[in-house]
Amino acid sequence: MEWNYAQAAQFLRERDRFIILCHRNPDGDTLGSAFGLWHTLTAMGKQARVCCEPVPHKLSFLEEGYAPSDFAPQTVVSVDIADEQLFGEGASEWLGRVELAIDHHASHTFFAENTLLEADSAASCEIVCLLSEELGVPFSPLAARCFFTGMATDTGSFKFANTTPRTHILAARMMEAGCDAAEVCKRVFDTKSAGEFAIEREALNSMEVHFDGQAALIVLSLEMYARCGVTEAEADGLAGLPRKLEGVEVGITIKERGPNEYKVSMRSVDRLNVSELCSAFGGGGHARAAGCTLSGSLDEVKTLILGAVGRALEENP
Repeated sequence: MEWNYAQAAQFLRERDRFIILCHRNPDGDTLGSAFGLWHTLTAMGKQARVCCEPVPHKLSFLEEGYAPSDFAPQTVVSVDIADEQLFGEGASEWLGRVELAIDHHASHTFFAENTLLEADSAASCEIVCLLSEELGVPFSPLAARCFFTGMATDTGSFKFANTTPRTHILAARMMEAGCDAAEVCKRVFDTKSAGEFAIEREALNSMEVHFDGQAALIVLSLEMYARCGVTEAEADGLAGLPRKLEGVEVGITIKERGPNEYKVSMRSVDRLNVSELCSAFGGGGHARAAGCTLSGSLDEVKTLILGAVGRALEENP
């Protein structure tokens, strides 16, 4: 069942002992939503804890103040997860048991008993932020920082097309509540480890340009992660790299996950709906940012993806 804010808020008021699920390879939005919701629930006197894979070092500041309770779970909530296939490591026991899913992906599969979905929200953090208001919980500085981080990361520091006036208004209110926006942006966007510089260099060296410069593709392999000393989550920001090349409409990032398993991320400028492209391969996301997982050799995956992109570019000149 699709819920509005009032219904979701009433559910949270009535329940306790929350497990909050993040998606695989957690980013700023799923983590900001989860830890922000944790701050909201604990301010209400509820017990809660976040279930996620290891938090990337760049985003570890979101855990400040987090003190998980030890309890027998009663209520399962997911944040920023469009499909159960995206559940993170350690969350498989909650498959089929999510009672409330909070999300902003148009490709959401409605796997939960109840769903609070706003596909036109720039970030799930916008939704959790407004839900906290519906609950009447004031924003602490730490909660405000969590929500601001999710909005900043999912909008590329407020420069992507998904950024709306409401996004800016909510971000400003988080600043008023005590979030140091400059410090967050410095940590997330302007600070890189040596490993992150190394993996970016490797990614650039792998770049291929196709369709008269309309598409660019990079590859990130397990060997590259190991050589540079980074995890897939730490290299997540590179998904937008090929789109930055002048003249490119579609940027494609192919990330090796395991033997014959590849995660494909697509980013478009304005002509192509990459969510539709990825949905043909069992994935989805947003019109300008989406992904899917494919099996096969690297060459086979490239052929499939480039074939689909080439046809889409021909159909949308």
